[in-house]
Amino acid sequence: MTPPVWTSGALVVPHGFLGRRGGVSEGAMASLNCGWGSGDDVSLIVENRHRAAEAVLPGARIASPYQVHGAVVLEAGDWGEDARPHADGLVTDRPGLLLGILTADCAPVLFADAQAGVVGAAHAGWRGALGGVTDATIAAMEKLGADRGRIAAAIGPTIAQASYEVDPAFPDPFLAADEGAERFFRDGPAGKPHFDLPAYLVARLANAGIRRVEALGLDTYTMDADFYSFRRSTHRSEPSYGRQISLIGLSAR
Repeated sequence: MTPPVWTSGALVVPHGFLGRRGGVSEGAMASLNCGWGSGDDVSLIVENRHRAAEAVLPGARIASPYQVHGAVVLEAGDWGEDARPHADGLVTDRPGLLLGILTADCAPVLFADAQAGVVGAAHAGWRGALGGVTDATIAAMEKLGADRGRIAAAIGPTIAQASYEVDPAFPDPFLAADEGAERFFRDGPAGKPHFDLPAYLVARLANAGIRRVEALGLDTYTMDADFYSFRRSTHRSEPSYGRQISLIGLSAR
């Protein structure tokens, strides 16, 4: 079975946001679980990652970091699974290499300057988003020759505002950084604020000078047949949860 791939019209290089269908994992992590830290059988993860890569850029190798909810961005290298550096963003100008970001409610953000031949990928949970992981990814792309005036960005499947209830103090650091950030919060049925992560990222990208931004609007929490969700798995008391992968790369010149 070929894994289904969601794409963005804003990006004109090989890329894809993959969900949970089309793989070989079973149980709570069925079926296209690509997360090394999920506790799944490693041989199944290897096969799932191979299927994901073949669906986006056949023959390409995936480079993915050890994600830590920060804002460090690195140029992708030839890392083995046991030598992945701690980072939440990657950039490259090398054809045949796919940048891979794992998520299960956090936002995957893919970037491309097709003219310069430079791509980037970021893992943006609320900490990374507030800490500037998208800004850092843009800056790292510019070091490889990209121009932010040409960069297009796409925000893939992530938890939607309706599903993202947070504690009353959660908005404080966002409001401390920007008083206008209150527009990304609204009260939910239980009286607690709900955070709009994709809208926050769209605004952050626009403020950074990215003119073409697309948010796919796919809610990982409610679309349980299509996506993994840490929050949903926690609410259901499931033993573990899978991670979907988002990929972007450059075809061989």
